[in-house]
Formats: sequence, C-alpha cells, structure tokens
Amino acid sequence: MTAPSLVLRTTLEQATPALRAASARLWGPPGLTRRYVAYLGAMHGVLRASVPLMELAAQHAGPGPLGGYLRRHILEERGHDGWILADLAAAGVTPDLTAAPPPAVARLVGPQYYWILHHDPVALLGYIAVLEGNAPAPGLAPRIVARTGLPPGAVRTVRDHAALDVAHADEVLALLDALPPTAAQLHTIVLSALSTVGALGDLYRYLSDREDNHG
Repeated sequence: MTAPSLVLRTTLEQATPALRAASARLWGPPGLTRRYVAYLGAMHGVLRASVPLMELAAQHAGPGPLGGYLRRHILEERGHDGWILADLAAAGVTPDLTAAPPPAVARLVGPQYYWILHHDPVALLGYIAVLEGNAPAPGLAPRIVARTGLPPGAVRTVRDHAALDVAHADEVLALLDALPPTAAQLHTIVLSALSTVGALGDLYRYLSDREDNHG
C-alpha cells in the first residue's frame, strides 16, 4: 500500500510548477519593494486565519491524533500574524486593518472553513502541507534586503518561516502516515491541497499584476 504522504507528495509535484513560476515572478526585480509590501499585507490576511482555522478543525476533530497535532501546531503558529505587522512597521508601512483583504486571500482560506464545517476537518492537512511545503527559500530574506534597501527587521516573517517550515512540513507528512487516513479522507486532503496550490498561485499572480500595473 502506498504511503499517504507519498500520494500527496507525488500529486503536488505535478501541480506545483505553476505555483513556483508565480513565486519566481513575485520575487523578481524590478518593483520588488512594492510587491513585497503588498505580499506582507496579503499574507497578514492569510496568517491571521491560521490559528482560528486550526482551532475550528481541532474542535471538530476531537481528542484523537489529528486534534492533538492541531493543538500543538496552534502553539507553534500563534502570533505569526503579529510578525507581519512588525515587518510592515519596520518597512515604514501602517496597514489599514479595517480594509477587506484581496478576494484572492478569501479564495485561499475560505474553502477550509467549508470542508471543516461541512465535510471533514482532515482537509486542513492538505492546506497546511502546501503552505509549509512552499515556505520561503533560505536566501530570500537577504535578497529582499539587498534588492530593496529595506532593513533586516522588515523580513522577519520570511526569514523565520524559511527556517521553521521545513520541519513543519515533515511533521504534517509524518502525521498523514501515522493516522492513517481512509481512502475518502486522503481524497479530501489531496483536494484541499490542490485547491490551496491553485489559490496560492492566483494570489501571487494577483500581487504581481497589481503592483506591476501600478509601476
């Protein structure tokens, strides 16, 4: 029997080239400063939903292995939206927290609420696997500083997630094999992951198009 983590990894290997291309465009010159600040604003919308999503999924998952993993991961992720606000402050930007996030943020996060509430909270593992598995590259933070002139304090979220998320991605894949999910649950996890890949790529393309057009 093929390990669930291998099924997910194999599927994502076929689905992520477009996401990688969108990411490369987002981080390329010129106009990186504007795109980076826009990225921080959008990712604040994503990260402030992380803990509420996991709390909701843990509540519906109950006391088993999935719930235990989510409760541990909540402790690891709590406050990361505050990192984004600190990065923006270091960049000299005060975000309007009353403004609606881009629709692309809602399209990324929103399906998880549906699957948790109306189907199976295990879907969130696909979302987490994609976000943790596509963390910023280790060299991205210093490259942003070098190309934009922003202070190192403006790239904490990128820098720290590059260091933390490799282990987090390994953890969620190990959980998949330890559960293990039923065939129906694995199908749900894969669907969630593919939805996340597509929506994250759309968000990156939206940010690149919007800021390039402004430039």
